[in-house]
Amino acid sequence: MDSLFDAARQCLDAADPAEKVALTHRHFAALQRGGLAIPQDAPPPEPIRMPGRPPRPRLVHPRDLPRRGLGSDEGKAAFLHAIAHIELNAIDLGWDAVYRFRGLPEQFYLDWARVADDEARHFAMLRQRLQECGYDYGDFDAHNGLWEMCEKTAQDGLARMALVPRVLEARGLDVTPGMIERLRTMGDTRTVAVLEVILREEVSHVAAGSRWYRWYCEQRGVEPRQRFRELLHEYAGGYLRGPFNLEARLLAGFDEDELLALQQQAG
Repeated sequence: MDSLFDAARQCLDAADPAEKVALTHRHFAALQRGGLAIPQDAPPPEPIRMPGRPPRPRLVHPRDLPRRGLGSDEGKAAFLHAIAHIELNAIDLGWDAVYRFRGLPEQFYLDWARVADDEARHFAMLRQRLQECGYDYGDFDAHNGLWEMCEKTAQDGLARMALVPRVLEARGLDVTPGMIERLRTMGDTRTVAVLEVILREEVSHVAAGSRWYRWYCEQRGVEPRQRFRELLHEYAGGYLRGPFNLEARLLAGFDEDELLALQQQAG
């Protein structure tokens, strides 16, 4: 039986987005039917400086990305491209959690392989919508912020669970409803339908981060609210911006005290 860790590494290394999506669906299906082993004695993971990426898009600093409104065809395509890029990165974030952190409960690996599978479907939906608009993935510049946070938290599963799902991915819960309403007023029902699927499923992804963050805290005897505040201060000050989608964040495993602290910390 093949190893889940080898399957995860294969998905991470795939440079072609279509291949990454296909491998993700194939390996998650194999995991579900019991075709991938999760060895408890697996060797430590090898370093990953960068997952497989196509030659385009060009990666630039976020401040070098031009601001475009949704009012033009190019602006709408650039918006779709930015979300597609996030979802492609999120495939790698899910598989990296599977590959990186060893000796954990089986449910941890099932949860993050499922997240990768969802993200692969999200990327494919967005890429199709982008192609319907006359563009493709790679036609606009993008940034590497999600993977950079992945690297920063590579040695600490607790920090990874706190910061990638509960900060970076949770940001999508905050901003997506407003984008849905804006696109609905513009009559773009096709993009709205895609974003509604993504928003609904991202709640469960952030919830998985909340669940495993608290699991790590319990294992280490750490108070989760205080540690989360410390990690935000240490790693993520620039990422924390309101307003917050309080309802979605409650569904995703935040409690009211955490949300109050987030609002205070974001100013």
